Amino acid sequence: MKLREDIRNIAIIAHVDHGKTTMVDELLKQSDTLSERAHIEDRAMDSNDIERERGITILAKNTAVSYKGNRINIMDTPGHADFGGEVERIMKMVDGVLLIVDAYEGTMPQTRFVLKKALEQKLIPIVIVNKIDKPTARPAEVVDEVLELFIELGADDDQLEFPVIYASGLNGTSSLSEDPADQEASMDPVFDAVLEHIPAPVDNSDEPLQFQVAMLDYSEFVGRIGIGRVFRGKIKVGDQVSLMKLDGTAKNFRVTKLFGYFGLDRIEIDEAIAGDLIAISGVEDIYVGETITPIDHQDALPILHIDEPTLQMTFLTNNSPFAGREGKHVTSRKLEERLMKELHTDVSLLVENTESPDAWVISGRGELHLSILVENMRREGFELQVSRPEVIIKNFDGVRSEPFERVQIDSPEEYMGSIIESLSERKGEMQDMVNPGNGQIRLIFLVPSRGLIGYSTEFLSLTRGYGIISHTFDSYLPELSGKIGGRRNGALVSTETGKATTYGIMGIEDRGTIFVEPGTEIYAGMVVGENARENDIAVNITKAKQQTNVRSANKDQTNVIKRPRILTLEESLEFMGEDEYCEITPKSIRLRKQILDKSEREKAAKRKKKALEE
Repeated sequence: MKLREDIRNIAIIAHVDHGKTTMVDELLKQSDTLSERAHIEDRAMDSNDIERERGITILAKNTAVSYKGNRINIMDTPGHADFGGEVERIMKMVDGVLLIVDAYEGTMPQTRFVLKKALEQKLIPIVIVNKIDKPTARPAEVVDEVLELFIELGADDDQLEFPVIYASGLNGTSSLSEDPADQEASMDPVFDAVLEHIPAPVDNSDEPLQFQVAMLDYSEFVGRIGIGRVFRGKIKVGDQVSLMKLDGTAKNFRVTKLFGYFGLDRIEIDEAIAGDLIAISGVEDIYVGETITPIDHQDALPILHIDEPTLQMTFLTNNSPFAGREGKHVTSRKLEERLMKELHTDVSLLVENTESPDAWVISGRGELHLSILVENMRREGFELQVSRPEVIIKNFDGVRSEPFERVQIDSPEEYMGSIIESLSERKGEMQDMVNPGNGQIRLIFLVPSRGLIGYSTEFLSLTRGYGIISHTFDSYLPELSGKIGGRRNGALVSTETGKATTYGIMGIEDRGTIFVEPGTEIYAGMVVGENARENDIAVNITKAKQQTNVRSANKDQTNVIKRPRILTLEESLEFMGEDEYCEITPKSIRLRKQILDKSEREKAAKRKKKALEE
């Protein structure tokens, strides 16, 4: 069997924030790839604004580096569970993985998720214990944790013989020794391990072509671009080929452009052969999992499995009293076009029409997945409204089932009781507890996904911000009865339209927490705060002080109000009740009741209560 010894295909996988993207930066800088003059920004692979701001990778990216005359294709993958669909497909494109684990945090839920996917594909792993320069680093225990995880996930003997490299991606150092003093200013140990341990791709370029699409990109100039791997044969610009569709049909087309990746650039190429990771354009309706073959040898590869969505929200055109004031895209036609465009590149997303021409049901992999889409849209000038996120219930053999998540919590020991109590109320079941005796504790729970909607804000206040929570989809299990989680407190709802006044806020701030500052424009039916109790209260936050000509004894004292709690987009989605919408514009995020009129709202609540009693 002939191999392409000068090439390696690897993916970098890790839990969120363990340093994947920073590691790719260093591999780029220290390889023979970039010219001396080329300047590389920090986290160069995170090209999207939101990725840079939040320090997370949302879309998988690929690059290639040159080292000692060899080409190493590197796929940088997301660490968040919501973008796990990306990770899964990339595993099909590569022959090995660099598993990066934080030298202090050790194995986390996403470490488990991404490693499980890699082991299922029989990929060869190399473990990098990153952030070895941290004073709290505990490399020996972390390697033991990783080994335990490999055994637990059923790794075979070859996979258990993984090499370990100790590194600091931030400092650009690495070594084969766990002693931080032995770190060298070089990434050579990583490159050498890749060349030694990761298998080279098979060179079967003389056989009929097989190219499978694993990711999608979109360009205004050439339309849809399929990114994937040439598994067999070769492909040239101008070739007439067949696209084997997911439904079993075939579509012939001509290859108009091929792209390869090198450093930070996507470059046009004329030809690619077995083992290459490339992008292809020329056909508009190309989808993930489809295979390109010669017209006379239509032999499709197995279709790629994509995890299904677990959460859905309704997106609606904005019909609030302030609609159209701040956005440039406000019509249902514009909104639908934008949602359909998102389907060009995001295969984990589903868009369904409803009976209303102004509403669509959008399904995704989690709150973060959907909120990133909403944030991108508001930055592009869209106005819209969304409903509260809900989990997707499925039927398996006649049994209604709901999604459950595996939750890992690292927290100071003193908060353990309140964490266990809060998750038990949300129908969480504790699976494991680890107490290493250093004042920190690790708890593992299985929790229904709907119990986690809105939990992160409560968790942060429970642990005073010292706790770390991570969760990843586990499985669908029989649906639990009753209401789980959700908001306990009612809302403070404005009865008037106008501007919030200091006097108005002072009159109601002892009722709960205020969400708006003085001077904010308000409309009737808008949620302006959280009630300290369970019921909603109608309030007049626009009330002005009566002017009189009588001088007050305390006139010279300045009125001081508490600082309002201004909700972010994620916090708004978490806080939102079942009868509320979140109105999103380029400049504002407002919570509102679905029925703005107070008397109409009360009638609807009575009708609902009566229907439930019957």
